[in-house]
Amino acid sequence: MQHVQQTPEQPITVAVERRVDAHRQAEALAWVQTGTSLASRMPGYLGSGWVRADASSSLWYTLYRFADAASLAAWESSAERRWWLRTGEEFVHDARTERRTGIEGWFDVPTSALVDAGEDEAARPVAPARWKQAVTIWLGFFPTNLVFTLLVSLLPVWGTVPIALRVLITTVVLTPVMTYVVLPFVTARLRPWLEPRAR
Repeated sequence: MQHVQQTPEQPITVAVERRVDAHRQAEALAWVQTGTSLASRMPGYLGSGWVRADASSSLWYTLYRFADAASLAAWESSAERRWWLRTGEEFVHDARTERRTGIEGWFDVPTSALVDAGEDEAARPVAPARWKQAVTIWLGFFPTNLVFTLLVSLLPVWGTVPIALRVLITTVVLTPVMTYVVLPFVTARLRPWLEPRAR
């Protein structure tokens, strides 16, 4: 399992790659539906979904998201989840688990892009290219920084503040604004461009 630094305030997306026995696909489908139902009853649950690499693949990808580390930990340590995992031990095998927070979370695949269990399957979502992530961050940062700079320039005292202190104040103010307001807003609107479907 890949570990990343987490803060209680950050939503956490967990992506799990599992290998399913080819002759027990129907049982696996019911198993996934059960897990989704159980997770959805937990406090802090934000959504989940699943896809397969293709119709003939034994690899299944599950994505679920919780509001913070505490709510995720409550689900992962719950008796319901332990029971659910035991029921699938014979035909579902974990291959890899990843947690995404912080800057990676701005570009997480939204749960709406995944296929709910029982619906028609779509192609696996593709992570956005690094250059697209860079463009997205710039599109959010430039106007935010510009507005902030114009506002503080109206303060007569701002010009007398040492440059290092001005940069410190700017980053302290703009970092949470970018993290919790600007980047979620920008990425939500650029989602079709950021994450085209694999063909």
